[in-house]
Amino acid sequence: MIVYFLRHASAGHHLANPTQDEKRPLDEQGIEQCTQVGRALAAMDVRVDAVISSPLKRATQTASLVANEIGFDGKLQRTPALRPNAQMEAFRELLERNRTLEAVAVVGHNPSLSQFLSLLISEGASESSVDLKKGAVARVDLSGGMGILKWVLTPKMVQTLSAATAAAKSSRPKILRK
Repeated sequence: MIVYFLRHASAGHHLANPTQDEKRPLDEQGIEQCTQVGRALAAMDVRVDAVISSPLKRATQTASLVANEIGFDGKLQRTPALRPNAQMEAFRELLERNRTLEAVAVVGHNPSLSQFLSLLISEGASESSVDLKKGAVARVDLSGGMGILKWVLTPKMVQTLSAATAAAKSSRPKILRK
């Protein structure tokens, strides 16, 4: 199974009230980040069988916007296993429930998302080997419970890739066909 780890995009500053913070939406920069991430993944021909998100608004918005850009037409799934302080056991159960799928995208928050990624690729030895920034995405290939990190795209890399893809598309010669 391929697991794409996507940390939610920019959503402004943390709010002191936990109930209000859960409803905090993406900001303008975050919406642009989602478009760039989606376009970069589409350019890499990323396809997923499921998009699974934390129930918090900023994560579900990120999941929805990126899914749209990569052409995913399934239903977005929400789970508490991707909340900011979720536990690894809940994440392992999520993976087990989806084990028959070829590729899934999980969208969540730190510290949990980076911890899950780190634990998968270090065979449980480290919770801090990878730190996903907002709008970053990583690919992990899972086999027998072990994860192999294939790549990580930082937000700056995504921005560069998105700009290069847009420039390449606009520089193609136009051909009129009759």
